Amino acid sequence: MNHIIIGAGPAGVIAAETLRRLDSDDSIIVIGDEDETPYSRMALPYLLAENIGEDGTHLRHGADHYAAHGIRVLKGRVTAVDTGAKNVTLEGGDALSYDKLLIATGSHASRPPIAGMDLPGIENCWTLADARRIAERAKPGAKVVLMGAGFIGCIVLEALAARNVELTVIEMADRMLARMMDDAGAEMIRRWCEQKGVRVLIGTRVESIDNGEVGLRINIGGGEPVAADLVVCATGVAPNVGFLEGSGINTDLGVIVDDHLQSNVADVYAAGDVAQGPDFSTGQSEIHAIQPTASEHARIAAANMAGRSNRFDGSLSMNVLNTLGLITSSFGLWDGIENGERATVLDKKHFKYLRLEFDGDILVGALAIGLTQHVGVLRGLIQTRVKLGHWKRELLRDPHQAMSAYLGRTQGDTSPLVGATRAA
Repeated sequence: MNHIIIGAGPAGVIAAETLRRLDSDDSIIVIGDEDETPYSRMALPYLLAENIGEDGTHLRHGADHYAAHGIRVLKGRVTAVDTGAKNVTLEGGDALSYDKLLIATGSHASRPPIAGMDLPGIENCWTLADARRIAERAKPGAKVVLMGAGFIGCIVLEALAARNVELTVIEMADRMLARMMDDAGAEMIRRWCEQKGVRVLIGTRVESIDNGEVGLRINIGGGEPVAADLVVCATGVAPNVGFLEGSGINTDLGVIVDDHLQSNVADVYAAGDVAQGPDFSTGQSEIHAIQPTASEHARIAAANMAGRSNRFDGSLSMNVLNTLGLITSSFGLWDGIENGERATVLDKKHFKYLRLEFDGDILVGALAIGLTQHVGVLRGLIQTRVKLGHWKRELLRDPHQAMSAYLGRTQGDTSPLVGATRAA
């Protein structure tokens, strides 16, 4: 059996290793389009913050790791997939045949159509090569503009701040972290960043970038231009599916997969950021570009490629973020459902916030700021869909009773704990 995996990120590597554990004889080829040892993009901020070296970004260590496991890693770009002939074509014309194919090509950083975005000194933070160029310019005291304050943008924000640069964040939306945080939470995060010395401009559009008297000049709507030695663009990513045109594989935003992570074409699977599959909370077809989902996708897809029948129950939307020491998290339907009930507790002064969302007596979403103890319990309550019974009433009264509710429901206690520890 010949397995080909397109993509050498976490999903591709975990899938290859899973296949090898399940079968010691099959041929396994992983194709990566970067001239790098397979690495994790999620480690790049730690590299920029100088918490790790480049080898710390590598997914596996040891020069012979892949060879020792009988996994062949090729450097090359796949330009086409022929699902009829069951082969993939590499840039340069070589073709490789497969029996089972996994598409784990991830995403690429996108840039807004703004004049001047191609000038030197404007970088994404998506590849090791990007990180190297950013490190060259982001010296202590350098003026740095970060475009985008979404999840990826705020991860990059943390890394840039660690380099002691003079940082300005420009976000077009009316709040930071618009896809994982409500107005109250986003305002708290903005204030926190500003207290830490980061200038934050929300509801601000970059109209153009040009060369100033010294460095770059970022022209913004309704305000004075911002000078920069470096601009880091973190305005979004898009799945890598262009090479699938004409293959017969159905794509939307990504590769559309079923609950076994198989595409509409037999023997073709997808995993990770490129896979558009079932959402745990809604049942709709979604992309969840987070590493835990990529890892789970990889194991399940590989098992199915090896002849098992493993079902994917759906990906839970979740984000956990450290922004200059302030921990934020959101899970599931954090913005609630129509006719659902909500419980909130907000402490602006001490940067603490908790919001719970209910569908009947089931917790379906939560977000938390500054509350790190037992946030895993919130995720567990959502993911197990446990019926809270009268514990819902206790949570509506005091959302901090999440741990007590969890213990009460999972250990069979049907009465509220007296004097329960306040936890979130």
